[in-house]
Amino acid sequence: MAEHPAYPVGLRLTGRKVVVLGGGQVAQRRLPALIAAGADVLLVSPEVTPSVEAMADAGEISWQRRPYAEGDLADAWYALIATSDDEANTAASAEAERHRVWCVRSDDADAATAWTPATGASEGVTVAVLTSRARGRDPRHTAAIRDAVVEGLRDGTLVAPHHRTRTPGVALVGGGPGDPDLITVRGRRLLAEADVVIADHLGPRDLLAELPANVEVIDAAKLPYGRFMAQEAINSALIEHAKQGKSVVRLKGGDPFVYGRGMEEVQALAEAGIPCTVVPGISSSISVPGAAGIPVTHRGVAHEFTVVSGHVAPDDERSLVDWPALARLTGTLVILMGVGTIGKVAETLVAHGRSADTPVAVVQEGTTAGQRRVDATLATVAEAVRTHEVKAPSVIVIGDVVAVGPRPAG
Repeated sequence: MAEHPAYPVGLRLTGRKVVVLGGGQVAQRRLPALIAAGADVLLVSPEVTPSVEAMADAGEISWQRRPYAEGDLADAWYALIATSDDEANTAASAEAERHRVWCVRSDDADAATAWTPATGASEGVTVAVLTSRARGRDPRHTAAIRDAVVEGLRDGTLVAPHHRTRTPGVALVGGGPGDPDLITVRGRRLLAEADVVIADHLGPRDLLAELPANVEVIDAAKLPYGRFMAQEAINSALIEHAKQGKSVVRLKGGDPFVYGRGMEEVQALAEAGIPCTVVPGISSSISVPGAAGIPVTHRGVAHEFTVVSGHVAPDDERSLVDWPALARLTGTLVILMGVGTIGKVAETLVAHGRSADTPVAVVQEGTTAGQRRVDATLATVAEAVRTHEVKAPSVIVIGDVVAVGPRPAG
């Protein structure tokens, strides 16, 4: 006789009685999902694990400290049998059959009337993977399939765009320092669901090649500015596409709020009445030094680090940085956008008390295949940048942490 596959179904257990027999590891793994489903859980077991006891103490389940007894499954909608007593399991399974209660057995799947799938969730979607045959099942294989699907949905490698429920608007996504693997899971998923992507040149460009052909990718650096400044043109493009009912991702390098003008874009969208989701990104101020083997703090060496923009020199009237105060600090100084001004920065720091021998590392194109590191001191860094033809984007690290660890290749 051919074996029929199980019929998959989602049980709505909110407020409905569910009986769990046994308080060991199986119950400990299954109870959280039953609680999350809103089930009225009755646990029957003489003993339970500390985690299960904590659930009972918190009032999440009702616990009767005794063995199974005939009648425990009366009025139940669903039962999980997971005791170490074979006779009790068989008797409870028979009772479930008589009362027409769907029953899972941890000790004998063939004798059960229901099987528990390997489940996972991502953004309101539950993925359940169920082996079609009871005999010869491989739970690890089933779980691996579940994990692959859920991870693909989370990181955007498995593209499943919303259609009916997708809300038009803008997602301001921090793409991280450059390595496409360093974008956040949420950022990658939103990128995979976008209709339009407006990208900075410092964003993880490799991810753009993975987008479906129907996604419109706009290089923010090439927007026609006309009478607008560059940022105004970007704001206008975001608003225009969002008002067309499209899902728009503004892909930025690093974190949107670390010298990324992210708040300017959020404010412009708010004034236009367009919803905006902000997805933080990994800032290059921390990740790039780390990729080059430099900790921005280290016990006994640096108890603080300061991140500074170097896009204007210390003697520029537009500078908002208190450079003399920075020179008096003993911790790490991380400078972004400072390749063109590092000579003036080094002179100013030394003039206000920082030792000329302070170690400096300049890391170009950090976390990417083109990463390279140039080491110097405050006294020599300007010449080192010229000699090695260091280009932007580069992160400059100043402080004793530069010399703490072994220098990696590159």
